[in-house]
Amino acid sequence: MSNPSLLILPGDGIGPEVMAEVRKVIDWFGAKRGIVFDVEEDLVGGAAYDAHGTPLTDETMAKAQSVDAVLLGAVGGPKYDSLDFSVKPERGLLRLRKEMDLYANLRPAQCFDALADFSSLKPEIVAGLDIMIVRELTSGIYFGEPRGIQTLPDGSRVGINTQRYTTEEIRRVARSAFELARRRNNRVCSMEKANVMESGILWREEVQWVHDNEYPDVELSHMYADAGAMQLVRWPKQFDVIVTDNLFGDILSDCAAMLTGSLGMLPSASLGAPMANGRPKALYEPVHGSAPDIAGQGKANPCACILSFAMALRYSFDLGEEATRLEKAVQNVLDDGVRTADLMQKEGGTPASTSQMGDAIVAALDASL
Repeated sequence: MSNPSLLILPGDGIGPEVMAEVRKVIDWFGAKRGIVFDVEEDLVGGAAYDAHGTPLTDETMAKAQSVDAVLLGAVGGPKYDSLDFSVKPERGLLRLRKEMDLYANLRPAQCFDALADFSSLKPEIVAGLDIMIVRELTSGIYFGEPRGIQTLPDGSRVGINTQRYTTEEIRRVARSAFELARRRNNRVCSMEKANVMESGILWREEVQWVHDNEYPDVELSHMYADAGAMQLVRWPKQFDVIVTDNLFGDILSDCAAMLTGSLGMLPSASLGAPMANGRPKALYEPVHGSAPDIAGQGKANPCACILSFAMALRYSFDLGEEATRLEKAVQNVLDDGVRTADLMQKEGGTPASTSQMGDAIVAALDASL
């Protein structure tokens, strides 16, 4: 049996720094757990543009299509702001999502107890928070046609974007949410605006159909997206899995991210259709950006990227126990007070560089044996 395969795309800014710490973790699993990955590394974003004049080469795209999972650091930076839109670093990421058809974006919002004070909400509201937002990623208003800016006969202009969903687009992301709920606490809340949008009515009806016909064992509720935003900051622990469309998912997942107190702790996954081995095409990446202002200074927090690899262990390689082992190692390091510069806003932490944080997590993995 061949080893599971990973394509690593460190990207720009702090991406290579945080990915170097993930490589330590990958090497640990090979050395200490006998779980060896076939790892290949390539360029994406600004780094790819600097080398090849494009944010993602056809060769790299082909590699991404052939591996079990892609792990990405971050892309972009002010250096590339003047580039034409077609070759900006972010176009490389968007091409990966589009051509791999990664339609289900998984955004966990987990608040580690050691960081509960970092949230803008009261600790008792966010301590122990563990929710998952499933955002439809390849359709909706960001992709619908017609779109554009038109000039009217009187000289005024109108901006047009079309919210569009099909039955299958809704059903497939709903299935992703229900499957996730079965691994968690068996509850899904679907959010839309069925009170004012026909696409919201269709969304609610199709999610309900998937529930009634395929997942009757999972508890399903419906909520208007604006009410959902209010409830996320009122009492977020009422939710388990939230499934929603592209636009609302973009907004709600960022809202949920800030409940945890630090973007540097948040991983994400984008999943697509099953491959020949039955596992979904997948791309894993931290929620944070390339942070060029601190690149090369050893200040970046590698936890989000490391936790993204934990998601890969769980969802691409069926290694749930090992994923939990890695997540607990991160939690133990935080409980011990180890903090990179972005987490030193509170007193009492032990300052650590990016590399020292990665080493501490590897040491915590050793202690788990």
